[in-house]
Amino acid sequence: MVRINELIRREINDILRTKFRSEAVAYTVIEIKTAPDLRNASVFYSVLGNEVEKENSRKFFRKVAKEIRFQLGKRIVLKYIPFLKYYIDNSLEKGSELVELMDEIESEENE
Repeated sequence: MVRINELIRREINDILRTKFRSEAVAYTVIEIKTAPDLRNASVFYSVLGNEVEKENSRKFFRKVAKEIRFQLGKRIVLKYIPFLKYYIDNSLEKGSELVELMDEIESEENE
């Protein structure tokens, strides 16, 4: 399943970079979680930008979800092409905040 998830992630990122390059420049697919029956998959993506950009990304993926699935079906051979559901992944932001917090604590301890 890991190989299928990685294949789908790589292909979706490539579709975003080639077919939707102007609209999807700030979006990166981070992780895919495919159901064991291959009928559904969760797509976790990150967005560079503020809350407005995040809302625009939700609208973008809602609008182009069928086209991405169609393009995915043309690129990979699986028993089923999964129905894709998109989620914003905030883990990069949270990780960045955590690193900043740790830096603050370290600088306070050094003073």
